[in-house]
Amino acid sequence: MSKKRLVVLGAGESGVGAAILGVAKGFETFVSDLGAIQPGYKTELEEHNIPYEELRHTPELILNADLVVKSPGIPDKAPLVKSLVQAGIPVISEIELAGRYTNATTICITGSNGKTTTTLMTYDLLKRAGLRVGLAGNIGKSFARQVAEEDFEFYVLEISSFQLDGMFEFRANVAVLTNITPDHLDRYDYQMQNYTDSKFRIVQNQTADDFFIFNDDDPVIAAELAKRTLKSKLLPFSIAHSLTEGGWVDGDQIVLNVSNNIFNMTIQELALQGKHNMNNSMAAGISGMVLKLRKESIRECLSDFQGVEHRLERFMRVHEIEFINDSKATNVNSVWYALESMSTAVVWIVGGTDKGNDYSQLMDLVKEKVKAIVCLGVDNSKIVAAFKDTGIEMVDTKSMSEAVRSSYFLASKGDSVLLSPACASFDLFKNYEDRGRQFKEAVRNL
Repeated sequence: MSKKRLVVLGAGESGVGAAILGVAKGFETFVSDLGAIQPGYKTELEEHNIPYEELRHTPELILNADLVVKSPGIPDKAPLVKSLVQAGIPVISEIELAGRYTNATTICITGSNGKTTTTLMTYDLLKRAGLRVGLAGNIGKSFARQVAEEDFEFYVLEISSFQLDGMFEFRANVAVLTNITPDHLDRYDYQMQNYTDSKFRIVQNQTADDFFIFNDDDPVIAAELAKRTLKSKLLPFSIAHSLTEGGWVDGDQIVLNVSNNIFNMTIQELALQGKHNMNNSMAAGISGMVLKLRKESIRECLSDFQGVEHRLERFMRVHEIEFINDSKATNVNSVWYALESMSTAVVWIVGGTDKGNDYSQLMDLVKEKVKAIVCLGVDNSKIVAAFKDTGIEMVDTKSMSEAVRSSYFLASKGDSVLLSPACASFDLFKNYEDRGRQFKEAVRNL
């Protein structure tokens, strides 16, 4: 019997991981990337004897597949993907592929904001508890690679909407939804419902044995839950009102209750401060409670967890001006959280590749907290138009060093300079990490 043919589109971490798993599971595997493949990944493909092509997609080498795994970065609207679907060839995500070959317990975290922090906190929690746990999805080594090469009993997965779109049979044992705010709408025909449906794929296939942990203060989630009947056990969390089960705030305490097992600690003890981090901490804590981890482990993790690089990273003080790296804030809602957490006057560095942002949501906070706006991007006209009538001083810059120097001159002692761009980084930088590192380098050079 001939081997089934697996074609992997995209040779980044998820693609190479999928190819390695494909070979391990007996597929005839081929990798195709429209761009150049990084040297390290090329070496890996060669070591595993996996044939590949770069800088092109050759239709006759792809349209003969039995199964295709595509990189989350390739949209469903791409002509090649449409051709595959028309030919009746299943197109899935690397997460879906990996899920078919593991019986591990999966804790899957999605949401427009806070998912990286919640994922890392949950992973840290399981690790401290001594569990054999892998970290994957949008972060770390690919899920497929770990399924092929490791033997973990648990996986904590950060899952984007793009990955969820390619997941069909996959089942999350514990699903976490941090919030839903407009993001990536260019990929969803500018329809908020399409994006919401995508996020809710996190609960598809859940059974009565599974758990759904979600933000009860989020109006989009509330409206969606009113339309759906879920089989899993619902565990909401809220900072706005008390609940009978899940997580909530009572005075200066956060209270977690899962099946009448109660945990509490003071808000002051939480390692990560700010309202959004209270939500992230509750989501991670409830996940720990669901897995019946010791309360001491949960308390220890929530009280000394180190934050995420490029996410509200209080980086350095120069002449009593604090520089904060929030390069990971690639949408308006992330910036809202960042500004909301500021207790000083702010010089705000903003701009990049706009994903259809509505800046009006920030207007009140900007007027309240921002003393100057430094635009950083190839085309800043939309940001200028949004805030030109506020009377706030605005500067246009085209490089990180120029943006940091300008912000330094605009700030006074006791102020904060906040890089929180609200946009993708691809106009001037490789990615948000590159943008954040360049910011830190420019601050060091002041």
